Amino acid sequence: MALKVTRGIITRPQKVVMYGPEGIGKTTLASEAPEPLFIDTEGGTSHLNVARIEYQQDWESLLATIKEVAKEDCCKTLVIDTIDWAEQLASDYICKRFKQPSIESFGYGKGYTYLAEEIERFLGALDEVIASGKNVILTAHAKMRKQELPDEAGQFDRWELKLTKQSAPLVKEWADAVLFINYKTMIVATEGANKAQGGKRVIYTTHHPCWDAKNRHNLKNCLDLSYDNIAEIFTSSTSTTTQELSTEPQNTSELRTLMQTDGITEEQLRNLLSTSKFYDASKPLEDYSDKLISQWQIIVTKIQNTIF
Repeated sequence: MALKVTRGIITRPQKVVMYGPEGIGKTTLASEAPEPLFIDTEGGTSHLNVARIEYQQDWESLLATIKEVAKEDCCKTLVIDTIDWAEQLASDYICKRFKQPSIESFGYGKGYTYLAEEIERFLGALDEVIASGKNVILTAHAKMRKQELPDEAGQFDRWELKLTKQSAPLVKEWADAVLFINYKTMIVATEGANKAQGGKRVIYTTHHPCWDAKNRHNLKNCLDLSYDNIAEIFTSSTSTTTQELSTEPQNTSELRTLMQTDGITEEQLRNLLSTSKFYDASKPLEDYSDKLISQWQIIVTKIQNTIF
């Protein structure tokens, strides 16, 4: 039985995380994605004319709503706004389930282990949405923490997702793109001092010591905050082909292409090969592909100079 082999780019719905400081424009950017449907966990979409899903503000209801979106033809993009508020719903659910006053009360980090398990369940539900043909966008707030590299002196500020240290790696690994939105400030030297100017909003798309970001779409490192600059994430075309992989050598098509290009027939090629003691007329030409391709120009010259 021949193997089914796919070649080329496989385009599927995208998993995108957009995060940044409060009020930077994360929700507005997400609202420009193809046919968005919002699950608003914090009430941040009230100023936007967007479609929203009403649900009870609890963790189990959120997961059930996501699973329903996967079953329904209701949108092209599901937006969770924001995931850090969703994580708080998960934390409240765990505390209520185990009758603990806070996630810290479990001791030995056990509460955070439960929390990571719930986030994995959450991402699994979102994968069902992806499988149904819909994009998923997660918005998140950003937080700053002090970072110190082992081989460097001193500390520096670093932006990251406003999630627990157990949840953040799961979300970043799950995503196809993590986009950090912030203000880009230019430092201008003046007489006696340096002054900050600008404050333009931009999207950072690749990792930097001062922030988390990534993308699999070869985006520029820094883009102006505009949906047009990231639209290709959601609109790239499919380029996938499927073929049967048989026992025929892969260079067979190359040999046939050379024959067609130079006007060489199979009969002419076999007549020439018949003069060689290494040639067996009972075998297909493909058995000699490697040898023929490597000496093709010599073969063409001999055929063109021979009268059969």
